[in-house]
Amino acid sequence: MKSTIRQKIFVISVVLTVLFLGCSPTNQKLPVKPNVVFIIVDDLNDYEGAFGGHPQAKTPNLDKLAKSAVTFTNGHSNCPVCSPSRNSLFTGVYPFESGDFGWTKHFEQPVLKNNKTLVEYFNDNGYYTIGSGKLLHIEQKKKWDEWGININNYGPIAFNGIEPVGHPSVPEPYRSIGPIDGSFAPLSDVPIFPDSISKGNKTGWLYTRGKTDFLEYTDENSRGLMPDEMHARWAAKRINEMEIANSDQPFFMGIGFVRPHTPLYAPKRFFDMFPLDEIQLPKIKEGDNKDTYYKDIYPASMKGLRYYRTLKEAYGGDAEEGLKHFLQAYLACIAFVDEQIGAVVDAVNNSKFKDNTIIVLVADHGWQMGEKEYLFKNSPWEESTRIPYIIKVPGVKSGAQVDHPVSLIDIYPTLKDLCGLSSDNRKNENGGSLGGYSLKPFLENPKTKKWEGPNGALTMLGNGPNNKEALKQTYSYRTKEWRYILYLDGSEELYHNKVDPYEWENLAENPESANQKEELKKEMLGIINTLK
Repeated sequence: MKSTIRQKIFVISVVLTVLFLGCSPTNQKLPVKPNVVFIIVDDLNDYEGAFGGHPQAKTPNLDKLAKSAVTFTNGHSNCPVCSPSRNSLFTGVYPFESGDFGWTKHFEQPVLKNNKTLVEYFNDNGYYTIGSGKLLHIEQKKKWDEWGININNYGPIAFNGIEPVGHPSVPEPYRSIGPIDGSFAPLSDVPIFPDSISKGNKTGWLYTRGKTDFLEYTDENSRGLMPDEMHARWAAKRINEMEIANSDQPFFMGIGFVRPHTPLYAPKRFFDMFPLDEIQLPKIKEGDNKDTYYKDIYPASMKGLRYYRTLKEAYGGDAEEGLKHFLQAYLACIAFVDEQIGAVVDAVNNSKFKDNTIIVLVADHGWQMGEKEYLFKNSPWEESTRIPYIIKVPGVKSGAQVDHPVSLIDIYPTLKDLCGLSSDNRKNENGGSLGGYSLKPFLENPKTKKWEGPNGALTMLGNGPNNKEALKQTYSYRTKEWRYILYLDGSEELYHNKVDPYEWENLAENPESANQKEELKKEMLGIINTLK
């Protein structure tokens, strides 16, 4: 009788254990000192299937990665422009604490030069560090154990035989913005300048490593590689070589892809995925900028405001037509970089490293596509701050989504926690404090309420290196349901994103929202005053 009871108890315990494991977000113990493959993409907003930002986006590889990982659907940049965003991410220091408000090299910035970048931190903890592409805005390649491809990541660019220029197929005056921001075209549209050719000058696609270093193009099957393709192939090759070498030393691999950063060039087959007459523009409300303050505070020469006006003018005053051409190129470049992401992720998944490698994929910031008459990054609104944010950890249940707001500042402490790393993120006491919080609780339980981090994600718009006062910047604070914006002159915007996802109605002056606004302001200033 007792034996039968014991058997029943044993069976019940086994069943309960199986059910528990099947329902638990974490199915096995995390590996000790796992490898890390860190992928960062430039200027990539939420135009991916997994993040639902644009219905026509084609990102099968990124979406596949998301299904095998934990996706943070409310992830944001801490400074939505390249240099300070990356400096903050790689040091774990908020821009407002370091005073990094412009384009200062991280190793020359008064505070950040005293901090260890992620690569230095992993080196200190016995990792082999290996990288290629655009990671930090200005890279110290000597800090890595091994560096990959040396090339100007923004290339190719149009070359008229004398200097880089805007692509000749882009109408004026948008083309005059320049060879980087003022250019978009498929690679098949080889830039040709007959007058320069007649004088014996070579024109075409230039990598910009030198005036003789051209990307040669015959057709789609006979052409030079773009830099992102080089980085992806190099990464896949090195993963295979490290597997063959069978080293026990853990590695940190960083790969930085530039597209969809301008110039928006990609092979023709990616443009063909998005016929111009079928392009769907994002939902834009006419006059949406009337209750916003950015246009009143910042000069009309600011890129986002100026680029929108210039694109509209280039297409005869038809903003929609101009945006369709630009958006086609942007979607094409996203599809292109998605293929490169797939090459790296597939290399990991097809290797022995699959079960002991963390994969992180983020962007440095988003991009605004004409909403509020703004075409650029570095704005305080959703399109500019929201980014793809994916973390795949061995042993963590795949396909989960986290809707709690997080930001890039949390990457450094998360990797420190997951990899069991120790030591300070500072080289000395003059370095900045680690500003973020480990996301491990969300990885173990996406619905957890036991996270030490803040209720929202904090974004700062820097006013350039000449203004060092933390409270003289513009801030944007995104919680689950709301966004609060405090401009440098005290102007405010408030959006109830839960019911107004496109941030069309500024509620800052609405008496019914006064308490909500003050609570958000208090939370936001609490973060700033704690660390500044």
